[in-house]
Amino acid sequence: MRTALSAVLAISVTGCAFKNYSPVKIVSSMFGPSPGQLIGTVSSDEPQATLVGRDILQRGGNAADAATAMGLALAVTLPSRASLGAGGACLAYRPGDQNGGRAFMFLPVAGTVDGVGMPHADRPAAVPMLARGLYLMHLQYGSAAFSEMVPGAIALAANGINVSRQLATDLAAVQVPLLADAGVRAVFARSDGKALAEGDALVQTHLSGALDQIRSMGVGDLYNGALGQSFVAGSQKAGGGLVMADMRGAIPSERLPLSLSSGETQVSFLPPPADGGLGAAVAFRAASSSDAATRAQASVAGWRAQNGSHASGTGDDLTARAQAFVNAGGAGGGGLPSLPASTSFAVVDHGGMAVACSLSMDNLFGTGRMAGNTGIVLGASPARLPQPLYAAAIASQGRAFRAVVAGSGQNDAAAATGIAMRQLLAGQTPDAHPVTAQGRVNAISCPRGLPGDGATCTAVTDPRGAGLAMGPR
Repeated sequence: MRTALSAVLAISVTGCAFKNYSPVKIVSSMFGPSPGQLIGTVSSDEPQATLVGRDILQRGGNAADAATAMGLALAVTLPSRASLGAGGACLAYRPGDQNGGRAFMFLPVAGTVDGVGMPHADRPAAVPMLARGLYLMHLQYGSAAFSEMVPGAIALAANGINVSRQLATDLAAVQVPLLADAGVRAVFARSDGKALAEGDALVQTHLSGALDQIRSMGVGDLYNGALGQSFVAGSQKAGGGLVMADMRGAIPSERLPLSLSSGETQVSFLPPPADGGLGAAVAFRAASSSDAATRAQASVAGWRAQNGSHASGTGDDLTARAQAFVNAGGAGGGGLPSLPASTSFAVVDHGGMAVACSLSMDNLFGTGRMAGNTGIVLGASPARLPQPLYAAAIASQGRAFRAVVAGSGQNDAAAATGIAMRQLLAGQTPDAHPVTAQGRVNAISCPRGLPGDGATCTAVTDPRGAGLAMGPR
């Protein structure tokens, strides 16, 4: 199974040679004329990524298409949390799916930090998993060629964006150590040497070239081809310590989600090793918001104490163990150390397919260095830092979608996800809770059917953040 999957993920997805990277033009040619209205709902922590997902849906793409394009767009618009060097996990559901859908694991993988003949890596990097993980999810759920999901990100990188509030906040938080790296400073600093601020122009020419190579040569080129060789060489020069064997060997996986019932409604959650889903499931069943926040962290801490931060085992076996843990009400005590930041997004299309993803660099801007002339910010090795909480949940009833929540932030991401899902199923709009100060959610609810049936869906992004949610119009 691993060999077959490796072969699939190494295949180059060939696309047409487009001269204009306008996402509107590219997507329109793939999906046909615009129907003139948004036929789906999107929410993310970064407005420009939301707009990319909106455009895909508006031109007939499904939720997996939009989620893939949004994930790649975030690599441009929010590289502090989701560069191509990042990892994460997605939960996907379509009406009729058994077991509440499927989970796609592409968490950051530690690389070789001291290869033969390689100087010691002073800032070990993670193997970049974002592109490969999105490719696997899109392979199973997408409706168009993967290559057609890339031009939106290329356009943002090549033509430039205005720095969002979230990216500006992240830059300000780490600007002194971050701008010590010449490659990063050339991209993310002003002419006066200070970090870019909200509204400043950000052009990423090298990154647009890397994305274009993925579009034309396929995702496999980053792991087996010329782009991968450039990335590895750049990572070694930047002290990341990656080798081509690391790139070839890091394969995402598809797993069964965790599942709970609430009356006739089934709620699925990301399974370990994305143990934020486990914490979200415990929080969903808690008696109150304050209890949810306490129990979510304690349960993740207990799970990690028993199984390690990167629990091993076959996918279904690991999910079964985690399911038993949740069914028993969670366990363990104590808390978690300060965890890395993350970002999230959620998409629902007119047919009821839903996708929720949570992404992280394992540290703001990962290692704080760039992989040579690829323009890719290196994620931090999970061997040196605690694992972030990747949290997402999708609710369905019979064959119908009901609600989706994607969580992000830091230690409270899991609790925020569980609390928000409980509110949505109770007919409430998720709101900010003092007990989840570090947690953020992007959520979509369609309690009375789907937009295509004339019903109304509600999309929300956390009011404490700077994201954007867009519903049918």
